[in-house]
Amino acid sequence: MSNALVIIPTYNEIENIHSIIKEVLAQPKDFHLLIVDDNSPDGTANEVKSLQEKYNTPTETKLHLLQREGKQGLGTAYIAGFKFGLQKGYKYLLEMDADFSHNPKDLVRLYLACEESGNDLAIGSRYSNGVNVVNWPMSRVLMSYFASKYVRFITGIPIHDTTAGFVCFRHTVLEKIPLDQIKFVGYAFQIEMKFLTWKYGFRLTEVPIIFTDRTLGQSKMSSSIIKEAIMGVLMMKIGSWFKSFK
Repeated sequence: MSNALVIIPTYNEIENIHSIIKEVLAQPKDFHLLIVDDNSPDGTANEVKSLQEKYNTPTETKLHLLQREGKQGLGTAYIAGFKFGLQKGYKYLLEMDADFSHNPKDLVRLYLACEESGNDLAIGSRYSNGVNVVNWPMSRVLMSYFASKYVRFITGIPIHDTTAGFVCFRHTVLEKIPLDQIKFVGYAFQIEMKFLTWKYGFRLTEVPIIFTDRTLGQSKMSSSIIKEAIMGVLMMKIGSWFKSFK
């Protein structure tokens, strides 16, 4: 059995799902893959089911599917995936998007940054070595870059890409963090998980990557997600003053 599970949340990713599954499971490291689908109207889950017949055998399940009743948010999808992975005994749990904005070939680099280098959280970073973003309009690059600067200033967390969604967790981190108490469901979820990992004293590192905007499907970014991140960071920081991290 593999010791590493890649978790990909999906909602209407029919255009990407076949290719992303193929690429993840073709990596030299024997990753297993969990698709967490929020009842995609476009049939994403049905496509995953058809591919399970190809990749799964009576002795090994490489491709898992977790279907949820409706669109419940990115954060809750990952938490469901974390709980699934911990229950199954995986030692490393990785997050990535379905749209190829994260290069599947970088999964091995994130994994090795934890497994071989002793880190507890490895972050696929767009900003640790300049700005490595392709196909985003300048307005969105600036918004994302300065959002990470803002988070770092408010929280003190010593990383450059605080909003990154391409990461590898060691299982001990997810066993320590009270997952049922995570407050954010949008992209601020990524900030909260990094902040808590740091506050609990785990070791974080950044692995430089090149982020490429999706070419197929639609982005899930919205103004409410941005508002949650901006206001939520302040509340998260204030709340941490009254909490013990032991």
